[in-house]
Amino acid sequence: MENNIYLDHAATTPIDPRVYEAMQPYFTEKFGNPSSIYQTGQIARNAIERARLEVANILGALPDEIIFVAGGTESDNLAILGVARANQHKGKHIITSKIEHHAVLHPCEQLQREGFEVTYIPVEKNGIVDPEKVKDAMRDDTILVSIMYANNEVGTIQPIAKIGRTCKKRGIPFHTDACQASGALPLNVDKLHIDLMTINGSKMYGPKGVGALYIRKGTPIKPIMFGGEQEKKLRPGTENVPGIIGFTKALQLAEESREKESARLTDLRDYMIKEILTRVPRTELNGDPIQRLPNNVNVSVLEIEGEALLLRLDMKGISASSGSACTSGSLDPSHVILALGKTHFVAHGSIRFSLGKSTTKKDIDYVLEVLPKIVDDLRAISPIIV
Repeated sequence: MENNIYLDHAATTPIDPRVYEAMQPYFTEKFGNPSSIYQTGQIARNAIERARLEVANILGALPDEIIFVAGGTESDNLAILGVARANQHKGKHIITSKIEHHAVLHPCEQLQREGFEVTYIPVEKNGIVDPEKVKDAMRDDTILVSIMYANNEVGTIQPIAKIGRTCKKRGIPFHTDACQASGALPLNVDKLHIDLMTINGSKMYGPKGVGALYIRKGTPIKPIMFGGEQEKKLRPGTENVPGIIGFTKALQLAEESREKESARLTDLRDYMIKEILTRVPRTELNGDPIQRLPNNVNVSVLEIEGEALLLRLDMKGISASSGSACTSGSLDPSHVILALGKTHFVAHGSIRFSLGKSTTKKDIDYVLEVLPKIVDDLRAISPIIV
């Protein structure tokens, strides 16, 4: 294939060679089980604890507030199910938003089956949660608030610090899914007034299947898995040492390059949005034009199916997405686009380009060159009329 332009970094990222290099010794030379008391095991244990300290320093946290897990989904599940079940003697009311990742929504649905009550806060038309609506939804029996830092589909950045301040005043634990925010936004948990934060490796050029949950000291939480004493008895099972090392290295690198890379991607993002809306008639931007991740371009192309557009782009060597990669097998329209007040027809035509470290203006120009013709061809055969 002549072109190979990857614009789906919100789904996953290639591993950074420096991350891969840091991981390699822990596959072969330093392979010990961290729970073993002999030297080979203790080498692995010490590596994990150094990684825990480094992650804590980046988040402005204490080392014993960091729990390593198998990715963002497990982290979200542990935060929501673990805190809710640990606090149900105080109440059974939880607050979240309608645009959360399914790794948050599905645990909330499970809790509803267990007798909890969940309030799903609607978002404004620009995809941003109004902190006042979160505040108004709080009750005496509210035991958890979970609002994502930045949306994985439309890229909107939520007013986490404002929501966190309100939660702190009310004494309500506050969780945020920050998987899309790492490498793009500040992660200091005190400045954001966060009690629990989810991050993972695969969105920041680290390994898949590994992540972390920050848990502020004193936050009541119960395990959701059983079988071992690892990770302060909250995450049993032999630790993924290479993954933890890679995750930590990726987080370090992401933080070091965050400001410079975010500025570069913001320029490319704004250029791409402007040109798509100019060159392709009957397109709409999804999400706020300013309060959005530096790498996120999400538009709805009216009168076509997003999946058909993705297939045509793929034939031209361009990889993009019609929504969350975790629901790519579903034919249902994006719950995030519908939450913006858009119709099913508009939601079905949504497409997300998420830029990354390898993305250049030349790549964007190539997309802008082929996209209008593809859209014209699809509209000519499409039965959809908006």
